[in-house]
Parts: sequence; structure tokens; C-alpha cells
Amino acid sequence: MVSFTQHGDFKKLSRYFERLKETVKIGILDKYGKAGVEALSSATPKDSGKTAESWTYEIKRQNGVVSLNFLNSNINEGVPIAIILQYGHGTGTGGWVEGRDYINPAVRPIFDKLASDAWKEITSL
Repeated sequence: MVSFTQHGDFKKLSRYFERLKETVKIGILDKYGKAGVEALSSATPKDSGKTAESWTYEIKRQNGVVSLNFLNSNINEGVPIAIILQYGHGTGTGGWVEGRDYINPAVRPIFDKLASDAWKEITSL
């Protein structure tokens, strides 16, 4: 008869693999964050170009969830310019400037590719 005995646990190894897995996920999100910023910058309506140049992204980790967020720092008198370009806004004389949907078409291919790559990674395990 053959028997095996093992003492201790695999806590350190498990922690290492979890960190490694998170690093891979972050690397993928970083890739798509950069692609998203590029797509948003090129799709943003340009007058001065300031809004187009103000796109950034951040990767957040919170409660076991990792998210990719796109941000635009061009704010004028408390108004986020990227949002009023997207949805429209009133004028000081009572008129209305119609918005233009430029954000969704710009990021949709990025999110589709991200979802496809994530699905491939999950199904390959």
C-alpha cells in the first residue's frame, strides 16, 4: 500500500496565482483603455480640440470587481463638455443645441472586442 501525507496548505501559491491572474486582467484592460481613449479622441466633435484631447481612462478594483472607466476632464463652469456634446444643451438665449451620439459608436467596437477576448480566456480554462 502506498500513502501520501501532506502538511501545510497552498495559501502562498494560491495567493501568487490570484495576483498573477489579476495582473493579466489589468494588462488586458490597459490595452483596451488605451484603444478606447484613442477611439473617443478621434470621434469627439472638434471645435478647439480640447475635449478630444481630454479623454483618459482608469482601471478600478473594488470588492473583487475590476472596471474600466473612461473619463473626460474638460469641464467648463461645472459643465462636462463631453456630456453636453453627447446629449445636447440649452443656450443662454433659450435655444437648444442638439447632441450628437459619438461616444457609443466609438466605444462599442472596443467593448465588443474586450467581451470576445474575455470569453475566449474564460472558455480556455
